[in-house]
Amino acid sequence: MHFNHYGRDAVELAVALVNDRPAGPADLATRCVEAGFVLVGAPTDDDHRRLGRFLDLWYLVAATADENGRAAQMNSILDRYACPPRMTNHLGTGWHLHFRDDDVPVWRQVATLLGVGTAMHLTGRGIDRLGVCVADTCPRVYADTSRNGRQRYCSPACANRAAVRRHRARQS
Repeated sequence: MHFNHYGRDAVELAVALVNDRPAGPADLATRCVEAGFVLVGAPTDDDHRRLGRFLDLWYLVAATADENGRAAQMNSILDRYACPPRMTNHLGTGWHLHFRDDDVPVWRQVATLLGVGTAMHLTGRGIDRLGVCVADTCPRVYADTSRNGRQRYCSPACANRAAVRRHRARQS
C-alpha cells in the first residue's frame, strides 16, 4: 500500500507552514521530510520566496468563511498550481499519482501537494473543516481532523484560554 501524500498529512503540513513559516530553504526541506514528503531537488531561496506567496493564497482559503467563496479560492489555487493527475514512477519507488508535471521546481512541488491535499480534505471531510482560530487576536489556522468536526481553535491552549475567559466573565 502506498502512502497517500495528498491526504491528511498534506493539509497538516499546510497548516504548519502557514502558522510557522519556514525560516529558509533548509528549514523548508527539513519540515517537508519530517512530514513524509520527498522533495525532488533541494529548495533554493527562490523556492522559499515563491512558496511564501503561495502560503499567503492558501491562508485566504482558510480565512474565507463562506462555503462558495472558499471553494472559489480553492479552485483558483488548483487552476494555478495543479495539473490533471498522472501516473509516475519518478524515483523508482513505485507507481503513484501526481497532480503536477515531473520536472517542476521545489516550491511548485510543495504548492501542488498542499493545494490538492487541502482540496481533498475539504471535499472528503467537509468544506467547513478548515479555518482561522476563533480565539481573540489569534491569526493561526487549523485543519479539523477530529471525529465530530467541531474544531474552532488552532490548539488546546487557545481553546483553554477562551474557556477561562468565558468562565471569568460569568463569575463577574
